[in-house]
Amino acid sequence: MFQNASDLAAMAEALSRSTDYRVLRRLVPRPTSMPPSGQETKIGILLDTETTGLDHSTHEIIELGMVKFDYTPDGRIVGVRDTFSALNEPSAPIPPEVTALTAITDGMVAGHRIDETAVNAFVEGAVITIAHNSGFDRKFAERYWPAFEGVAWGCSATEIDWRGHGFAGAQLGYLLNGAGFFHQAHRAVDDCHALLEVLNFTLPTTGVPALAALLENARKPTVRIWAEQSPFELKDSLKRRGYRWNDGSDGRPKSWHIDVCETALDEELTFLRTEIYLRHVEPRLQTLTAFTRFSSRV
Repeated sequence: MFQNASDLAAMAEALSRSTDYRVLRRLVPRPTSMPPSGQETKIGILLDTETTGLDHSTHEIIELGMVKFDYTPDGRIVGVRDTFSALNEPSAPIPPEVTALTAITDGMVAGHRIDETAVNAFVEGAVITIAHNSGFDRKFAERYWPAFEGVAWGCSATEIDWRGHGFAGAQLGYLLNGAGFFHQAHRAVDDCHALLEVLNFTLPTTGVPALAALLENARKPTVRIWAEQSPFELKDSLKRRGYRWNDGSDGRPKSWHIDVCETALDEELTFLRTEIYLRHVEPRLQTLTAFTRFSSRV
């Protein structure tokens, strides 16, 4: 019945006008372009890695994808400046479960190395690097390329209150569907193109781009509270509160910890003093910014 692309486009357009249907379109990456002249813009990097496992200290990167984009000071994306995609051969075979997830095989990465000089040149001039799980990607990126150590990072998964904006979760594919697209997931540069459209999405509760919300939160300092020597029997209370366990193997305290905004610090200290330690304590505090947050060095 529908013989060509124009027929399919007409059908999709008709369905999208009905409240009984939602239409998802295959994500086509934006073409690269230079920013419009006479407009104040900044440069950001979207980054995604595929790795042989979850431990940044022992597992290895097998693919790096990046998208370099321009945005205005109020958080509107105005164009894609460049893209980067490269494979890397690890020192051991890729685990079968990783290949099943990413479709990256040993044969695909054989003989490939990611050029550090090319990475450094690509990220030059960027004022922020954004990943959809910066707590994961930043640690791997810093281990391989020191250029990522002293720059600002933002996390599109945790530094936007997706649930508060009416979404049921923060999974990238789900958010992309909310923006009206679908894509090939779990390939690094494809996930970067998907993230670009997610950050370009106008949040229905505020009417501002998702990128603007991320930048606002990334700029705010947070405080990490270490609940050292907390009673073992109260670990479930800490976990329910949002505390995470660190086993001490990375040189940081062997302790539960939580990151809170500065305005919530007094409330969190009161919780520890009245429900955990049952006495006045002055726990170890660390102030984090976009330049240190998500790094393995803090």
